[in-house]
Amino acid sequence: MNSPIDTAVIFIFSAFVLFIGMLFVRTGRNMKSFFAGGESVPWFIGGLSLFMSFFSAGTFVAWGAIAYKYGWVSVTIQWTMCIGALITGLWLAPKWKATGALTAAEFVKERLGLTVQKTFIYIFTLVSLFIKGSVLYPVAKLVSVSLGFPLIHSTIVLGIMMIAYTAVGGLWAVMVTDILQFVILTAAVFIILPLSLNAAGGWEAVTTKAPDGFFELLNGEYTFGFIIAFTLYHICYIGGNWTFVQRYTSVDSGKSARKVSFLFAGLYLISPIIWMLPPMIYRTINPDLIGLDTENAYLKVCQLVLPPGLMGLMLTGMYFSTSASANTTLNVVSAVFTNDIYKGMINPGASDKKLMSVARLSSLVFGIGMIVIALLVPAAGGIVEVVLSIGAVTGGPLLAPALWALFSKKLTGKATLWITGSTLTVNLLFKIILPVTAGFKLSRSEEMLLGIGLPIILLAINEWLLSRKTATSSDYDVYQAVMAQRKFDFLESSEEEKTEARRQNQFGLRVIAGALAFTAFLLFILSALTTIGSVLTAAIAFGILLTAIIPWRASRKISLVSTEIKDQILHS
Repeated sequence: MNSPIDTAVIFIFSAFVLFIGMLFVRTGRNMKSFFAGGESVPWFIGGLSLFMSFFSAGTFVAWGAIAYKYGWVSVTIQWTMCIGALITGLWLAPKWKATGALTAAEFVKERLGLTVQKTFIYIFTLVSLFIKGSVLYPVAKLVSVSLGFPLIHSTIVLGIMMIAYTAVGGLWAVMVTDILQFVILTAAVFIILPLSLNAAGGWEAVTTKAPDGFFELLNGEYTFGFIIAFTLYHICYIGGNWTFVQRYTSVDSGKSARKVSFLFAGLYLISPIIWMLPPMIYRTINPDLIGLDTENAYLKVCQLVLPPGLMGLMLTGMYFSTSASANTTLNVVSAVFTNDIYKGMINPGASDKKLMSVARLSSLVFGIGMIVIALLVPAAGGIVEVVLSIGAVTGGPLLAPALWALFSKKLTGKATLWITGSTLTVNLLFKIILPVTAGFKLSRSEEMLLGIGLPIILLAINEWLLSRKTATSSDYDVYQAVMAQRKFDFLESSEEEKTEARRQNQFGLRVIAGALAFTAFLLFILSALTTIGSVLTAAIAFGILLTAIIPWRASRKISLVSTEIKDQILHS
């Protein structure tokens, strides 16, 4: 399938998103505005951006393959993300905001010491590049297969487009394009679901032809033990991953940070059902896919039911979801490098102009690294194996100690290094060394339980042992002094900086409103060109047009003059 209409849709929407990102080229004047949106991002923008940052085309390829093979358990697996977000909203997100740190790495340095920070930075950067590089591969594969472009060329071109606006516009560019990507992807999925159900002969035909256990909550290797372990993993991942922490620290308060996480939880309660039904339905239409071909189930059902134009829209949504996920990681990895390595270790006296140059250059370099890794994914056994394996091996050792440190007054940097190092070693032993040398391999659930459970057990034992010796650690005492100074610095922050943050918010909301209106206009055109689903496409376009009113009205409520200055003017 290589329709000129599909190709045109992909390039028009891609160019439009790139243009939107470039509008923010002048908004990032310093690190706080470039990497944290001036710490005043509206919570609903942060929540939608977090939601888009969490998944990619890998959601449709990896989880789509599980949905095709095992059925409803693919939804159950993703509901663990909802539980993780609820726990994060209740306890973790407000804690992160209360630290006052620009990045999670900055908190690690202040709470656990420079040596721990350096170690975590190296691991986090490597893991992030592998995970987000791996999710670039499936969308390049989808575009390559559906439009007939070479896979390597598709990967490189999509990767370059993906990193362009991140390197230029910073966090606001990422979040605004996240919102636009969310709208396009949602529109595409809402179109494909009724069309695929109609192609299968209706819901009764689907339930009749589905394999035994296909609509059970648990199925195959995804057992109750795996779900429990994956829930614990997602509490650590959503609550502690440095990429997502940025969403909690970029809003104005702990209450807003909690709302960011709760919005994510609500979306992940509903959206997995909508996403996973199409490949499940396709299993009843064509049950013959095996092996890595099951990763193409989503693409196959799209090709079966979508006419030219709407197919391009679906591919655009898949590509945009990947770019949203990868761009968030690029922004955070660049923030960590610029703030915690370059400024913290190499050039502490660097000017804002110099730091911005380093930030943009590092985004470009790390983006190129993701492209290279994406080209290597097929040799690693496919996207499902890559994502789950990296999560099992590194999730607990890297994320659990920092989360523990948010609450513990006793955890030390030395204990953190020992726990992280030992648990990483054990996980690598059972994941790589023993399967090769002794033929011993853990099941998926055992692998995940070991990866997330062992660090938590060791942290609890360490806390118990230290509770018998001291009330607080010396590392915590140092951290308290840093927090006291940060509160003073916050009170001394300039009115000019606050005004710039409000101006950035107002501009971002207006860009979102304009982008939504333009997207609705393009969908109206597409509804006139398509032969199937035209009424549904037009209805979705109308809904998007109405939605554009919300950010526009919100932007008009933002005053560039603070309440304090207004009072001074009125009483002068």
